[in-house]
Amino acid sequence: MTTTTTTTGRIHSWDLSTGVDGPGTRFVLFVNGCPLRCLYCANPDTWHLRDGREATVDEVMAEIDTYRPFITTAGGGVTITGGEPLLQPAFTGAILRRCKEAGLHTALDTSGALGSRATDELLADTDLVLLDIKSFDIAAYRRLTGGALAPTLSFANRLDRLSVPVWIRYVLVPGWTDDPAAIDGLGAFLAGLGNVDRVDVLPFHKLGAAKYDALGIPFPLRDNPVPGPDLIDRVREQFREHGLRAL
Repeated sequence: MTTTTTTTGRIHSWDLSTGVDGPGTRFVLFVNGCPLRCLYCANPDTWHLRDGREATVDEVMAEIDTYRPFITTAGGGVTITGGEPLLQPAFTGAILRRCKEAGLHTALDTSGALGSRATDELLADTDLVLLDIKSFDIAAYRRLTGGALAPTLSFANRLDRLSVPVWIRYVLVPGWTDDPAAIDGLGAFLAGLGNVDRVDVLPFHKLGAAKYDALGIPFPLRDNPVPGPDLIDRVREQFREHGLRAL
């Protein structure tokens, strides 16, 4: 039986995507609020809870239902991203539960920094976690995000224990996340887990620069180069050398 709830959260927007935010065509919900301040963040307009608009779970589910024909016929589902969805665990968990009740594939896009806020029940309603690991170097992670690496690695291990499928997302930023030793370290760590289906090496881009301008805040990596094809191939090959599927 499908439940109804008036649980509310703060959301930024939603969109449809194909092949980027999980399998198939996805309804992607962007929630507001994030504890990290990644230097390459493409969505600075989702950092603060106060900047989102309030919505109930029922309202979100009604919107998802509008797009259901598109996301079900293409083997897709619903992805909750942000911001950081685990900053609003009750809201996120309620949406995941409702989607599961509706027979929809669910995905959670998270940095893992707040992984301890995800209950086992929330994770049981999650078919796939898109886990963003920003760097495997502790000092570089701190400089890049303002946060600590340890909670993310702890969350990764917990997902493995619970057998929750994971796609790793690794943003490749020249001069920041291209260190061969750090990538090999991450590759070895991931190879020790039994639930990592793939590693997506995502080239750093500057498509969010206009958002920084509109918000009147500096884009820290505006002058940083983007990775070339040779660097992208090298990093993907490093992950493959650890027996990982890298795309």
